[in-house]
Amino acid sequence: MLSSRLLRTAAAAALTLLALAAQATAEPRDTITLAMSIEPAGLDPTIAAPAAIGQVVWQNVFEGLTRIDADGKVLPQLAESWAVSEDGRTITFRLRANVAFHNGAAFDSASALFTLDRARGETSTNPQKQFFQVIDRIETPDAATLVLHLKEPSGNLLYRLAWPAAVMVEPGSADTNRSQPIGTGPFRFAEWRPGDRVRLERADSYWDEAHRPALRQAEFRFIADAQAQAAAIRAGDVDAIPEFGAPELYRSFEADPRLASVVGNTELKVVAGMNARRKPFDDPRVRRALMMAVDRAGLVEAAMSGYGHPIGSHYTPNDPGYRDLTGVAPYDPEAAKALLTEAGFPDGFRATIRTPQMTYATRSSEILQALLAEVGVTLDIVPTEFPAVWVDQVLNGHDFDMTIVAHAEPMDIGIYARPDYYFGYHSEAFDRENREAERATDEAARLAHYGRAQEILAEDVPALYLFVMPKLGLWDKRLTGLWADEPIPSNDLTDVRWAP
Repeated sequence: MLSSRLLRTAAAAALTLLALAAQATAEPRDTITLAMSIEPAGLDPTIAAPAAIGQVVWQNVFEGLTRIDADGKVLPQLAESWAVSEDGRTITFRLRANVAFHNGAAFDSASALFTLDRARGETSTNPQKQFFQVIDRIETPDAATLVLHLKEPSGNLLYRLAWPAAVMVEPGSADTNRSQPIGTGPFRFAEWRPGDRVRLERADSYWDEAHRPALRQAEFRFIADAQAQAAAIRAGDVDAIPEFGAPELYRSFEADPRLASVVGNTELKVVAGMNARRKPFDDPRVRRALMMAVDRAGLVEAAMSGYGHPIGSHYTPNDPGYRDLTGVAPYDPEAAKALLTEAGFPDGFRATIRTPQMTYATRSSEILQALLAEVGVTLDIVPTEFPAVWVDQVLNGHDFDMTIVAHAEPMDIGIYARPDYYFGYHSEAFDRENREAERATDEAARLAHYGRAQEILAEDVPALYLFVMPKLGLWDKRLTGLWADEPIPSNDLTDVRWAP
């Protein structure tokens, strides 16, 4: 007869074998829940600007002629190839065959023509409409060929055709994409519970066989409060927070064996814009004085717990041709006071700063308030709901003294050349450099022009250039395929999977 010890040993071994067998035969997990701080007001990135739209639908639901990968490179997507004429004014795209939208309609040159004409049309509300204005006319010789004839060469067009604002749209669904998005991507829209979540489901008929997703379902939950985000991921209620909102809590996760804490780069340039349409911000001496009153390194430490990179112009260290211009208007409170006196404000002045509810903006505004007080400037903080109220009052209405926001679009230095943009800034020298950079097809020439454009902004200071936001990622260590860096605001889930 077997002893009780042997029986217990045999039973334990049997249970272990059963557990191993179950683990070997179990289906791999195929769902993911992500937390985001901001809920998009709509789900169509071709009609509105907020980055949160693209962070849900770009590369998941919608795709473009070209795409940007995790390293920031431009790759083919719905256009499998293209050829640029010698004079740089004609681009001929060869479109992929057998691609369908989620409603079954075929993607072809007709839908591409519709998308681009809609984006550049008179009634367009596309947030990047100005980039499509370089297109003079479009030809569609056949279903697989799209020819763009340009008014002038555009070295950045292929890059911008990869942005969320340039995704391809099915004509029959264009009017309802805001709430029921229809694209060609690896996931189809399933459900939107406003104030709570958006759910996507795998599109089993996805055209790209090599990149059909492992995930069956993806859910984006909108959790504005950073403490609530922290509680949710600790409890396992969410699997990933691609951009964690509380830098002061971030290091506390480093010891958690279940989670990966991944610090990456973004294109989010945090700037405090000034309204040059109003006094005293129409005086470059005042703007420069305010810049010299700001200790950028100290602000990053205080507002972001040291995460972030100080900048001196509207450009990030990730971008080609970046110049470190933080020394052009360095922190020097005494020099700032002297400039304010020269400009006619020996005792400073009072102004308001419209501040969106995001944590980085609130904290940065409070620190700016303290720093500017040291040079005699009283800054009143006005909380402003983002995006709706901010877009209405600041971006469109120009009703502000100062504001603070993170500009998310990559390589968007050209916003300072827009005649009706919210800064109210105008510089013929800047416009010229930006225009030449846009026209240049030679990479070295383009970057030289962008370098001079950066220098002009650092000298003129249309905005207080503060820092580049880090990407503070937190996710389950068993997840692979999430982007560490963010060369464009996104949560591309195409290659995300759970490790066995």
